[in-house]
Amino acid sequence: MPDPFAQELLRRCEFPSPGTAVACAVSGGADSLALLVLAVAAGLQATAIHVDHGLRAGSAGEASVVKDAASRLGAGFEARTVIVDPGPNLEARARTARYEALPEGVLTGHTADDLAETMLVNLLRGAGLDGLAPMRPTPRVGRPLLGLRRTETRALCSETGFTPVEDPSNLDRRFTRNRVRHDLLPLLQEIAARDPVPILVRQSQLIATDVNLLDQWAAALDPTDARALAAAPEALSRRAIRTWLRTADAERHPPSAAEVERVLEVARGRVVACELSGSRRVQRSKGRMTVTGSSLRPPA
Repeated sequence: MPDPFAQELLRRCEFPSPGTAVACAVSGGADSLALLVLAVAAGLQATAIHVDHGLRAGSAGEASVVKDAASRLGAGFEARTVIVDPGPNLEARARTARYEALPEGVLTGHTADDLAETMLVNLLRGAGLDGLAPMRPTPRVGRPLLGLRRTETRALCSETGFTPVEDPSNLDRRFTRNRVRHDLLPLLQEIAARDPVPILVRQSQLIATDVNLLDQWAAALDPTDARALAAAPEALSRRAIRTWLRTADAERHPPSAAEVERVLEVARGRVVACELSGSRRVQRSKGRMTVTGSSLRPPA
């Protein structure tokens, strides 16, 4: 392994302490192979987990690429298979199935390029501040490579002698992310006459600072107190409602902007109740807000 290069990259990664046992989601692409290389270089007890969606011919053979890489690096290996039926929202459903097959705390190979792409995709979907902030590490998923670029993960694979799997679906322009990657970002670079990824990453980090402050302020607001919601600045009342509804939802889906506004109308006393997705209903009674419906999260 080219120690100087790997060590230079590791200084911009956020891995756990040496000796920690970690699971790495490894598809066989450059980013995930680099993740495994760097996890081992960081002194972690790494296990590569490959998930086959079975969506294209030959996908099962990619597991052997990951197995061989793990063997060369002295890492563990596990192969898992999920079934994803053809149909609408294939990309999103495949991603959901993949994460369901991976263990809690799994590490992924997302880079700064992925962060920039996600920010633009979310912007095009009409996301608020949360969707424009960086992808945060969570108890469910760790992303130690967000400080690296995709060119660097490819260079690391080349220097360590690994040949990444090339997923042809990454070139399919039917998917929004691919259009952003192959069309929008190059156009932005042409217009700005500079690489837009560092700019987008920096903006995302600045937004995250604002989001964290709003979260702190909104946490002090009781979303079931109609009078407090109505009196609070709208930015805080909206955030408190969004957190409340997401926490109450069995799938933890964030409410739409329209749903948040409907709940605000209830808090202001302009309507008695409103309907939400998932057969849920928010109503006001004696100054208190309650949510009922079939998709409520069961009590802990």
